[in-house]
Amino acid sequence: MNYPRWCSLLIISLCLGYAVTSLTRLPIWGLPLIAATWLALGSWLRWGAPRSPQRPIVPRIWSWALVPIALWGLYIYLSESFGIVDLGAVFFHLQAGMADHGGVGRVGAAIFYALSMAALFMSFLWLLRHDHRWRRVEFFLALVLLASNPLLYGVTQRGASIVTNDGAWLDRQYVEPMILDARDDPPNLLLLYLESVERTYADRERFGDAYADLDAIGEDGLVYEGVYQIDNTGWTMAGMIASQCGTPLMPAGLLHDRQFSPLDHVVPGVDCLGDLLYKQGYRLTYMGGASTAFAGKGLFYQDHGFDTILGREDLQPRLDDPDYLNNWGLYDDSLYDFTVDEIRRLNEEERPWGLVNLSLNAHAPSGYPAQRCLDRQGEFDGEDILYSVECVAWLARDLLQRLDNEDLLDNTLVVIASDHLTMRVSAWEQLIQSERDNTLMLLGPGIPVGRQAREASMVDVFPTILEAMGFTIDWHRSGLGVSLLSDEPTLIEEHGMDFVNARMREENALQQRLWEGLAPQREEREAAPQEQVVETPKDATGEKPASVQ
Repeated sequence: MNYPRWCSLLIISLCLGYAVTSLTRLPIWGLPLIAATWLALGSWLRWGAPRSPQRPIVPRIWSWALVPIALWGLYIYLSESFGIVDLGAVFFHLQAGMADHGGVGRVGAAIFYALSMAALFMSFLWLLRHDHRWRRVEFFLALVLLASNPLLYGVTQRGASIVTNDGAWLDRQYVEPMILDARDDPPNLLLLYLESVERTYADRERFGDAYADLDAIGEDGLVYEGVYQIDNTGWTMAGMIASQCGTPLMPAGLLHDRQFSPLDHVVPGVDCLGDLLYKQGYRLTYMGGASTAFAGKGLFYQDHGFDTILGREDLQPRLDDPDYLNNWGLYDDSLYDFTVDEIRRLNEEERPWGLVNLSLNAHAPSGYPAQRCLDRQGEFDGEDILYSVECVAWLARDLLQRLDNEDLLDNTLVVIASDHLTMRVSAWEQLIQSERDNTLMLLGPGIPVGRQAREASMVDVFPTILEAMGFTIDWHRSGLGVSLLSDEPTLIEEHGMDFVNARMREENALQQRLWEGLAPQREEREAAPQEQVVETPKDATGEKPASVQ
């Protein structure tokens, strides 16, 4: 028996079976079936043992097919880790910084993938050395693997702005954020981002009571249904920037402009929620359990009007038990204790205040339930994301009750939102059975109680917050967003999500606006300021995407 041959074919078959089951909805028991089919085909065609072998003149130690195989391995790893491979997120994190990230739980998986790829490489090279038929199709196989890889397809689309006519449709929709008029006693703002807790979890048939406490909160406020996720809003910084700046986060260096040089500022070319509130005299605080160094969070809030920025490095020394931490940072019960303290402090001042808070208990893949939840819900199995979602919902409701009991929410608008849709979790198959949308609810003085179904995205949250605070804004718009408190149609309602996403892939004028001062402008672009256009007949008819020259 030719053990090297069968060992090589077995490794290739297992890797192929894993790839197919990972990228499709085939159950895991499909893996041995695919592997067995491959082995049977290899036996029938005598792969690795042709009847008339032709040895290579020089022993093969390398194959160009290994590069596309490695890229497919990377794509499958990202897909398994996050569910949806978002190249914008990859590029942004490479630039903004990945220091102090909490993804140590994926280190073991990364090592397993690396070892598996090494075994696959050796098996494929053995097959090339011992079967001239595989050497003949090697080049064609490499081309097929490259052409079919979604990772490279996305890269070429995002890099297409290098050779296309400069499209500016999105930039023409952009309305400069401004406050035209304000109330005499503007309200305070408490903006709670619940990491990855999308409204999809509200479906009790699929997810039980995991979202029940948030439903209970929503009974006292205005709940929006249909806040979808457009491109470049699908990770934490992107979701926060979309909902505070009214624009998707189009990274500064996608194959051009600043490449992967470290960022000194985050979206310096646009005004965001913090900038506008700062000009109105607000004291602004950001609080999160994770490090502010990760993904440029500290830079963003520092650049956009926030006085106090508190993350893991600032809050950990205040813990009674400095070791009560998870991979990312503070548990949410600790974070919310400090949040109450901070709001007490802010309420002692005469100026209005705004506090932005980011939880992390439901962070993929399994969440990090706080000790208070373990005491209340019982043992956590380490995998069930619904346990973590229930924990987050209960802690958020408890936080609001504590603040309300101390009258700390008088004249305060409370906004509760998910930062983005969740990545791959234990309930992934149930989540993707239907259309998914983000959590968004408003509570406070003057806010109607009820539910509204709209076709919106996170960019519409920004002007909605401003109008909910009683500010008058231009055309009910800020950035690309439209206030959901108005009757004006959103971009999604008017043009559709596919059209808006296509514009982001094919244009770079809005990207240049976001990173003005960092990304070099093209020489052929005119320096004259562009007239702000809300809508034109050309836009309304669905102007065709920019064409490649």
